[in-house]
Formats: sequence, structure tokens, C-alpha cells
Amino acid sequence: MHPQLAATLAAIAFANDGLARDTGNLLPGQIALANDSRFTEAYFNQPLTTYAVGGWDRLDLTAELEFFAPAVVVPRRFTYAEALNPEALLSDATNDDLRAIGGDFKRVEYKSTKTEARTENRGLTMRVDMDEVADKGNWQQQYTTRLLNRLKRNSLRRAIALLSAAATNTARTWDTSAGKDPDQDVAGSLLTATTASGVKPNRVGFGDTAWSKRMLAHRAQNSAGGHASAGMTPDQVAGFLGVDQVLVSKSRYQSAAAAKTEIVNNLVLSFIAYPGLGAEDPSNIKRFTSPTESGGPVRVFLQQVSAKLWDLTVEHYELIKITSTLGIRKETVS
Repeated sequence: MHPQLAATLAAIAFANDGLARDTGNLLPGQIALANDSRFTEAYFNQPLTTYAVGGWDRLDLTAELEFFAPAVVVPRRFTYAEALNPEALLSDATNDDLRAIGGDFKRVEYKSTKTEARTENRGLTMRVDMDEVADKGNWQQQYTTRLLNRLKRNSLRRAIALLSAAATNTARTWDTSAGKDPDQDVAGSLLTATTASGVKPNRVGFGDTAWSKRMLAHRAQNSAGGHASAGMTPDQVAGFLGVDQVLVSKSRYQSAAAAKTEIVNNLVLSFIAYPGLGAEDPSNIKRFTSPTESGGPVRVFLQQVSAKLWDLTVEHYELIKITSTLGIRKETVS
């Protein structure tokens, strides 16, 4: 082996015994450990990050994402409760909790399933040619917003895919034929879900197509109840169903060159999700997020690649998990 190569490998092997981090002031031939903070120092853009943090919660997709998968802020490594244990609803026989003189109370045990996890580093980079943005004074903010929207749309699609895969499905036909009652169909699913999990779902999400079919099916009924139901708002439907919130998703994504696809489409999803709680509440789904090194939910880098090319990068930390499959229901509407 070449002597210089052997010396280099030996230095790397003993890196943990005193090899310094790269500080940017190395002498020629000096060996140092790679330092990822150097990337942050060189390309982290505070003004754009401040702009991105301010816009992160004001994007049109934010309300839908928070509805289907509320954020739970956690460290990058954390532990969460994986499922709502049925033991939480156990009840004893009439006198099982009665203590006899000289005896002890009945001893019970509650088990819990804990899962260790870490949030995943996600992000997108956009390469910009300076000649294409020469007349755009605020191109950095415009493209940051584009990346933010795209990241949100990706997160929403992941959440819907997880909920849909974990749900118990019922096929429904909501059309103009007599006897259709979409709201009663959903109410029946909620009752079934409550029996399965012991806790009634508090959220019902309609895809745009499903909501349209619901409305038209009610309008076609030759009854006062059908006509009245057709004009109900999502809040009024929530009151009828006895849930906290009903949301109609209108979000779409580009699936082909000339097509836009609904993210929720013809589905009605019923599930439990509580906003602003922790890693162990009984929600069916959680979107775990971690602050970036800048302290906010997102961070922006601006890197010059060559004389005319720049890379704009937006990153965040996220992990979406189904924490309990109990009681998730899905209506697939045709």
C-alpha cells in the first residue's frame, strides 16, 4: 500500500480520537472530519426561511392537511403510542371491584405498545437559470412558495393514502334513484366504527366527487328531508352526524400532462384525529414534525452552482403514521 494512502486511512480510523472537524481553515494536506454545518453556514438563507415559515401555515393546502393529519411537534427521535388499547374500555363484573375485609383490591393491568421512531428529512430543490428570472425581482419568494405548496401536497397525498389503506371499506352507490340517503349511510358507518373502537370518529372527510354525489342524490329524492339535506353545509352535516368537523377536500394534483386528479376524490373517510395533542392521544393518524435547525418548521437554502445557475432548496422533517386502525371507515362512492 502506498505510504501516503496508509497514513490517510490510519487518520480516518482514529478520527474519533481527536481528528478535528472541518472549520474552513485547513492547511494544505491537513485531514479533518466532514462538517455538515459548513453546508448550513454557506447556503442557509435566513430571509427566505423567514418568508417560508410565515407562509407555511397560510397555504391553501394547510387546512386540509391539518384536518386529515394534525401535526404533533416532536424531537427528531421520539416514542409514540402505536394503538388505542381495548383494555382502556374494560369493565368488571358487579362485585369485582369490591374489597373483602382483610383482603386487597382486585389487581388489574394495562399494557401499552410503544414505538420508537424518527422524523424523516424531506425537501425539494429547484434549479434556476438567471436568464429566466432576469425580469422577476421576487423570484426567490415565488419559487419558495411553489416548493412549499408541492411539499404540502405530497404530505396530504401520503396522509390520504395511509388512511385509505387502513380503513374498512364499504361500497356505496349515491345516484338519483329513489330511496338514497347518503348522510344516513355515513351515520351507520360511524356507529359501526364506534362499536369497533369504543370511541366515535370525530372527523369525516369528503372528496369533491363524493360530496357532489351526496348532494345530487339528496336533491333527487321526492321528499322534504331530501331537499333540505341537499342544501346542508359541511358544518350542518357535522351537526347531523354528531362529529366535530366535516371537510370537503377540493385539492388536486397533476397526474399526467393534461390531467388533474382529486386527492380524496370519491372517498368519504371517517376517523379520529385530535389537533394539538401529544404522541399518545387516541388519534388514528398523526403527522409528527420536528423543527429544523433554524427553529421553524421549514428551512431554505440558496446555493450558487455556476455563474448562471442557482439551486433553491426547501426542507422539513415529517413522519406520518397510522397510530391505530380501530374505527377508521371508508365509503367508496360510485
